[in-house]
Amino acid sequence: MDKIDRMRAFALVAQNASFTVAAQRMGRSARLVSKYVADLENALGVQLLNRTTRSVSLTDAGATYLSLCAPLLDGFDELEERVRNEQTSLRGAIHISAPTGFGALRLAPSLARFGAKHPNVELDLQFSDRRVSIVEEGFDLAIRIGPMRDSSLKVRQLGRMPLVVCASPDYLARTGVPSHPRALATHECILDGNMTEPAVWRFKVNGTEELVSVNGRFRINAPAASARLAMMGTAIARCPAYTVAEALRTGDLVELFAEHRVSPYTVAALFPQNRRLTTRVRALIDHLASDPDLCPDGHATA
Repeated sequence: MDKIDRMRAFALVAQNASFTVAAQRMGRSARLVSKYVADLENALGVQLLNRTTRSVSLTDAGATYLSLCAPLLDGFDELEERVRNEQTSLRGAIHISAPTGFGALRLAPSLARFGAKHPNVELDLQFSDRRVSIVEEGFDLAIRIGPMRDSSLKVRQLGRMPLVVCASPDYLARTGVPSHPRALATHECILDGNMTEPAVWRFKVNGTEELVSVNGRFRINAPAASARLAMMGTAIARCPAYTVAEALRTGDLVELFAEHRVSPYTVAALFPQNRRLTTRVRALIDHLASDPDLCPDGHATA
């Protein structure tokens, strides 16, 4: 039994907080993975994991060991991959986290195009609207939209995503068209629970940013749901462009204050600072950055 297998078993258990998931990732039995971890702990003379019948967590020594062994495992994987790729095509798994709406509408088709070029690459795409912990949860990269707050991660810009304020023709016929962003204070607006300030909308007026306070009975953390409510004539919504592009094209929604749009959000791929990217992950990020259909409203230039 090889030390790398022991290290990999420990890292996968720690990242997934599960012996069962780690066993599935390794293609081994949970009993064998448990033995790998126990043998590693015996060889080191320290306990790396706290185990109960319901949970698995890192000890302090385990956290230190994980931070040091994960880059070693990445380097070993890249070494093997580079040697193989000199003779063969890209292969192996890529674990990706992405927002649900953007992932389904824009990212999945782009991954299909990448997968068609690289049939030996396995793509594990997990949708979540929360900010996952990339290292601890075992992801190779995460796709995020908006401010990039985590300084421990590297960022590769993939494109830009405008925020669109819009309403249905029925809503506007019923309430009137607001003549200025400040008029939104008298309208029913849908608040985005993903924003740090859901009740403050920003606009560019006369070259400067103006903050407008809005109100509404609906607070939603899924942009696609906000767009759907707006199409039903419930209220005015502010949504990422990808969620309303088709409705704007068909006339089910009407954009308001297009001339007052603020700077668009960044769409980016995030990955750990201390992790050497494998060839297949680097190839995927390059593909996403060059795919004009991923962010057609604001394609990355580099």
